[in-house]
Amino acid sequence: MGSIRLHGETAKLCHIAGRSLFLAILLVLPPGARAAPAAAPTPVPVRAAVVAPRDLRVTLQGLGTVQATRTVQVRAQVGGMLTRVLFREGAEVKKGALLAEIDPRPFQAALDAALAKRAQDAAQRANAERDLARFRSLAARSFASRQQVDTQRSLIAQLTAQIAADRANIEAALLNLSFTRITAPISGRLGLRLLDPGNLVTASGAAPIVTIAEIHPIALVFSLPQQDLPAVIAAMRVGRLAVDALPAGGGATLDRGRLVTIDNTIDSATGTFRLKASFPNPADRLWPGQLVTGRLLLRRLHAVLAVPEAALQHGPDGLFVYVIGADGKVARQAVTVGVEDGGLAEVRKGLAAGARVVVSGASRLADGVAVRVEAGAGKA
Repeated sequence: MGSIRLHGETAKLCHIAGRSLFLAILLVLPPGARAAPAAAPTPVPVRAAVVAPRDLRVTLQGLGTVQATRTVQVRAQVGGMLTRVLFREGAEVKKGALLAEIDPRPFQAALDAALAKRAQDAAQRANAERDLARFRSLAARSFASRQQVDTQRSLIAQLTAQIAADRANIEAALLNLSFTRITAPISGRLGLRLLDPGNLVTASGAAPIVTIAEIHPIALVFSLPQQDLPAVIAAMRVGRLAVDALPAGGGATLDRGRLVTIDNTIDSATGTFRLKASFPNPADRLWPGQLVTGRLLLRRLHAVLAVPEAALQHGPDGLFVYVIGADGKVARQAVTVGVEDGGLAEVRKGLAAGARVVVSGASRLADGVAVRVEAGAGKA
């Protein structure tokens, strides 16, 4: 019992000491001193854009390979010694330009022989025709039989046919002689020389002399997913479709052309179909074998609300943006977007024209946070 009373008195002494300490602190504080209020939060600096109507393009794009419009391997059409090569590697040539020559002497000799054979047969036919005239005269006076006349007529017919064959041989010899002058079958750009003068070439030789590629215009073959095929076919029925050629890794447009056709099959292994576009390629920015992205323009959307893609944020319930209110504070606003083009996204639901949305600095924002719009704000 004595121990309990001691504890109670100890607590009473502590209470009295505490009140004395509190009064001492009040005496130390200067008159009128009060606790400072909490400082207001600093507005978050952001960049913003104003949502406004814009014209957007509906496009599809896929990776493809540039191809020459036509590629020709220039080969010898007759056998012989390659005596001259007259082209410069990498040069542009016109159709019909002389590229190389094969020794023409054997073919000139064959032509001369064919001409001589025709002259021989022509002389024989002339003699046979004179004999026929004599046989006819003799037969009229019963000095020659009808069989002799008929036999002479048959001989003349044979010689006439032989002369026709001689003409064909002469034409073949002339053609072979012309093949000794190797000319460009198409206009285009020459590749590397694959045979040098002094080589023996044959009509069935494995190696061509040179390759010519037509690159003005040039073609691009690219692929799109099979689900895009109905939209492409529908757009093609409306009119010709424009295609942009872009670097495979991104960058400025290399050239603009037109869609030529789509392939008649879908690749079952990849689920894609191929398209072919043609480009004028005036600056040679497209080259055969180059990997290029083809961007196909299906149609244009006019005066649709657009928001910068940078303003779109991904949340658990979908896309949203931060809208800046009149009081300088932001609020989350869910949006539904459609077509994306050139850094802009079509707004189908959630925003009205004139709304200001945050495009930079959103990582520090939440509902009700005050912001300070920095220079650089503008229309979407």
